[in-house]
Amino acid sequence: MLSAMLLWGMMVEVLALGALGRGVLGWSWGATVALVLGAMLLGRALTMAVTWLVAWRHPSAAPPLRAGQRLAMVLREYGAFVRGFVLVQPWVWLGMPADRLRASVQPMLLVHGYGCNRGIWWWLRPRLEAAGHVVATISLEPPWGGIDGFAEQLHARIEAVCAATGAPRVTLVAHSMGGLVSRAYLARHGDARVARLISIASPHSGSQLARLGLGTCARQMAPGSAWLARLAAQRVTVPFVSVRTPQDNFVMPQDLQRHPDARDEPLPGVGHLAALCDARVLRLVLAHASLQKQ
Repeated sequence: MLSAMLLWGMMVEVLALGALGRGVLGWSWGATVALVLGAMLLGRALTMAVTWLVAWRHPSAAPPLRAGQRLAMVLREYGAFVRGFVLVQPWVWLGMPADRLRASVQPMLLVHGYGCNRGIWWWLRPRLEAAGHVVATISLEPPWGGIDGFAEQLHARIEAVCAATGAPRVTLVAHSMGGLVSRAYLARHGDARVARLISIASPHSGSQLARLGLGTCARQMAPGSAWLARLAAQRVTVPFVSVRTPQDNFVMPQDLQRHPDARDEPLPGVGHLAALCDARVLRLVLAHASLQKQ
């Protein structure tokens, strides 16, 4: 569903800008193509600018970055946003092959975040597989649904992965809202099927940016929501690591990524989406995943 929404949105965008260039302004095809590409890139740059402006308005204390480091972080985040939402997730059926499940002692299941699908793991999944892991993914639908409903979808996927691999339990690796989905699953279904949870840039106590989001899940992620309060009352009883991004541009204040049951692993100098393309995240996931013979 998300991939279709992104594709239709880009199609409307291209047609509208093309009509402006050719039909209204009377430009050549070359100039019109430049207009379309430039406007699309500019629009996504403005979207990123909003996230950074909100993040800088609601900061947590973090180690300072030099100007060059901050600029590089912003540019990497912009690149990750364009790749994820223009080049990968709309075309997920082309660029993200089906999960290659086989017999495994403890497969990984990657759980994406808000407004994403399984394509967001395009960089990390093949590298985890190259390290010897059996890796499964899931696309949570619809994008604006409630987190409790996503937790039930995760429950079904965990059971299917265990059945396909013969594994008694999985390792959950969750990005952003996926960490909340994973905790909601554990609260509802217990930890019999989960060996450990590794969250990446997850808003465990919410995010101020969620107030600008759409859908039930966005309302649930607003700091102080009744849903977050109910979830906070549930302890996480499996080994739990929170890979925290202190300069995050989607989860803010950034300390809301902390959780009392989690081992805190701060990862400075990287944005929310770019963390999924960061070699340090790969190393942390591998270090905490307890790889066994597959």
